[in-house]
Amino acid sequence: MLLWIVLVVGAMIILYGIVPTVLIRKANFRVYRKGASPGMIALTFDDGPDPYYTPRLLDLLKKYQVKATFFVVGKKAKQYPSIVKRMHDEGHEIGMHNYRHISNWFIFPPFLGKGLRKSANIIEQITGTRPIYYRPPWGHFNLFTPFLQKKYPTVMWTAILGDWNVKVGALELHKRLKNSVEDGAIIVLHDSGTTFGADELAPEQMLAALEWLLKEEKAKKMRWVTITDLLNAQTNKQISSI
Repeated sequence: MLLWIVLVVGAMIILYGIVPTVLIRKANFRVYRKGASPGMIALTFDDGPDPYYTPRLLDLLKKYQVKATFFVVGKKAKQYPSIVKRMHDEGHEIGMHNYRHISNWFIFPPFLGKGLRKSANIIEQITGTRPIYYRPPWGHFNLFTPFLQKKYPTVMWTAILGDWNVKVGALELHKRLKNSVEDGAIIVLHDSGTTFGADELAPEQMLAALEWLLKEEKAKKMRWVTITDLLNAQTNKQISSI
């Protein structure tokens, strides 16, 4: 009996979550992965806000005049509204990363939609601006997420660098960051280490590696923009070419 339960649950996860994830990623269905404008790059951060690391990250971005996009966890946004407000006030963009950091493989449709609406309401109450974009935790989709993508365009990435793992080390992470700098890239990093599978101190090395990168000439020549700015530049370019 136990074996049958395991097999049934496994089959449900495969059909409900894994198969849609593979198909949506492969087809790039309603998914943004990269911009097309020369000299522009989007830096994005998942899993925050974090009361210790996110303010330090905001200080760093301000120091180098970099704009970024934060995909925040709704529950954390509710806990730390002043940090979310600071993100907004300093010109960064805020997107959603589920109300709790749970894989969509394990969330049933009504709860996923309700969680995103709740997250959007929280962010709007704090900033006065309703979030547009969504990034699912771990990039996991399910059978229901295509319907939500009509309302919340999904942003994936050009490069995901493993910065949640302290074993990567700041030097290796800097190397990966440097290799990821290219026209239209969407880079994902993490400003919190408290989610499942992450190392609590990992954002420390992320901050170090990112500052090393931003000091370099190659990075200084790029325009570090929000997702909206990156995609709007792409749209304007397409319109002007008609």
